[in-house]
Amino acid sequence: MSATATPIPPGSTLGILGGGQLGAMFAAAARSMGYRAVAISDVADCPAARVCDRILVGDYADESFLARASAGLAAVTFEFENIPAAAGRALAGRMPVRPNPDVLFTTQDRAREKAFLEHHGFPCAPHRIVRSRDDVAAAVRDLGLPAVLKTTTFGYDGKGQAKILTPSDVDAAWATVGMGADGPQECVLEQWIDFDCEISVVAARGVDGTTAAFPPTRNAHANHILDVSSVPAGLPDAVLAAATDAATRILAALDVVGVACVEFFVTRDGRVLVNEIAPRTHNSGHLTIEACETSQFQQQVRAVCGLPLGSTRLRSPAAMANLLGDCWLTAGDATPREPDWAAALAVPGVSLHLYGKSEPRPGRKMGHLTALAESSVAAVARVTAARRAACRG
Repeated sequence: MSATATPIPPGSTLGILGGGQLGAMFAAAARSMGYRAVAISDVADCPAARVCDRILVGDYADESFLARASAGLAAVTFEFENIPAAAGRALAGRMPVRPNPDVLFTTQDRAREKAFLEHHGFPCAPHRIVRSRDDVAAAVRDLGLPAVLKTTTFGYDGKGQAKILTPSDVDAAWATVGMGADGPQECVLEQWIDFDCEISVVAARGVDGTTAAFPPTRNAHANHILDVSSVPAGLPDAVLAAATDAATRILAALDVVGVACVEFFVTRDGRVLVNEIAPRTHNSGHLTIEACETSQFQQQVRAVCGLPLGSTRLRSPAAMANLLGDCWLTAGDATPREPDWAAALAVPGVSLHLYGKSEPRPGRKMGHLTALAESSVAAVARVTAARRAACRG
């Protein structure tokens, strides 16, 4: 759709490639704005199935399935970057796919993503593309230690990664990360960044090129999984401005129409380095539902439908805490037990979001809590207290 094309009006049906919680929250926002939502998923029992008007289950590689699924859709977006780019391209010939499948193709592979960042001059961690154990050893000699070996594809929440502290770790790292079921696989070796903190910027870009960025969030991880996000991030204005500017320029360089998140390392000397690009709404942006005038999901609907972007103004300092399956799996219990939601919601300013996943597993994101407060520090204290109360410790 061109910048002057007619927006997609409420009453239209929007498709979502993927059936996870991000798709469910997009569907909820779309329905609140008068749209219908259809999830196109390879799994029937998924969070989006509980929210969408319909769910269509099939193989993302089956073009005949995708053709049938596209019937009646005004536009399609995706909620997970590991959807095959080919699926988006198959649909793009039939209707707008936003962001376009080329964005998915670039960002779902770390080697392509790093090449994009280097080509456009966005600073990131020094790295090398490696395809063998000897490549890793050579890259270690070149970049120094410590370093991190990462698969180029299908890595998230710390999966597909190994830290290399000494040269003797190279063999184990390559055996764990570099050797796939079908043999050696392409990886990225990154120089370890001794960062001060991690932040992310969720931003939206419309069909006319207008971009609106949410305030940067400060992110804390536990076991490589996002644990708590908070805003304001409590960093110097120059750091926040650099991150926001980089995210805005990245969305423009990728020609994103929709929402994307750029994750950054902030070094101890105040530099801002791009870590990853997620071409979708993001876990760290969940707090925008309560904290901002427009949530990231409402913004995604606006961008996908060619509507004016909403205000990203922060209404209140806020913090978000993930609820993992571990919260249901108390040590010593033979079966999962429901967390104490009443205790969590007794904490002032706290909201609960559960994703409707049927089976809690360690490390699986089952929901999140958000807290509003007079400062981000107070919001973090509230949301973590609420989580402790819910999880009984």
